[in-house]
Amino acid sequence: MTTLLYDGSFEGLLTAIFEVFEYKFQDVEIISKENNVQENIFAEEHEVLTDDEKSERVLNKIIGNLGKEGVSKLLMVYFSEKPNLEHLILEAVRYSVKNPGQNILQNFAHPTMMEIAKTVKSVGREIHRMNAFVRFEKLQDDVFFSKIEPDFNVLPLILKQFRQRYQDQKWMIFDLKRHYGIFYDLKAVEFFYPEDFPSKTFLKTENLLHEEEVPYQKLWQRYFFKTNIPERKNMKLHVKSLPKRYWKYLTEKP
Repeated sequence: MTTLLYDGSFEGLLTAIFEVFEYKFQDVEIISKENNVQENIFAEEHEVLTDDEKSERVLNKIIGNLGKEGVSKLLMVYFSEKPNLEHLILEAVRYSVKNPGQNILQNFAHPTMMEIAKTVKSVGREIHRMNAFVRFEKLQDDVFFSKIEPDFNVLPLILKQFRQRYQDQKWMIFDLKRHYGIFYDLKAVEFFYPEDFPSKTFLKTENLLHEEEVPYQKLWQRYFFKTNIPERKNMKLHVKSLPKRYWKYLTEKP
């Protein structure tokens, strides 16, 4: 058994996959350095240094075999944060190399491809919910701020959608669970990692709200309440469509 240790980045993972083929490793596992817990004392460790040329070659190979859609699906697996994400992506690349020209990600009879499909479906559902349930608050500096706690690390996957949707205003989305966010300044979207600020700084924003924000929130809450028809209340269906874990950051559910 050979354990490949990489830096946790997608480029680092692709570099590790390149070196699996380069050094003809057979019995291998790929582990992020920060998640490394040595369980097999007989495993030989191989440190992977992220190499742009190597990762680019693997990426081009995946595009050639699976297309850009295939790359998108493997990215969703990567951002799912599953404990075995490296194994799933490695096996997908290996399988595609052995079966060029075939859409191996559609082979649901293969257990690994089936697990990838389920993971992609779950992450895709979370992306859809983020697009639907993100609520912004206008801050005193005219930046629209939103806090989220998604099940998966989807911020990089929703970035393009929000940039296209809100091009005329500055906005910020912060992931409380992973303690990083994205910020759009009317020109570009950038990631930020506020190491000097605890999560509670971003959790409690009441004192930072713009004077216009509170009236707007009350107006929206009143609209939400008035459009509700008590006789047609169906909490089971409501919770199915809008899971409770999202409620605490929805303006209409104070």
